Amino acid sequence: MLTSKQRAYLKGLAMVMDPVVYIGKSSLTPENTKNVEEALAARELVKIGVLNNCLDEPRAIAGTLAEHTRSEVVQVIGKKIVLYRPGKDKNRKIELPKAKKS
Repeated sequence: MLTSKQRAYLKGLAMVMDPVVYIGKSSLTPENTKNVEEALAARELVKIGVLNNCLDEPRAIAGTLAEHTRSEVVQVIGKKIVLYRPGKDKNRKIELPKAKKS
């Protein structure tokens, strides 16, 4: 589970990213899910674009994708989705701010 500070940090990184996967009129397909899975494995942080001809809500697509790829939804703004899944320890590319212990 991401803290608000970690989520804000990831949002900042995602602002300058271009979408790597686009979801169109066929909505969420196994191929799309596989592409997102591969992108998360390679990058950890992925931006996904939902095209105008897609009839499903971006928030619903984000939730389904996060569930299928075991990732977390960082944000959904308009038709853009940002997902995050940390890589294995030795392959980690993004160092998140530490969560405070309470």
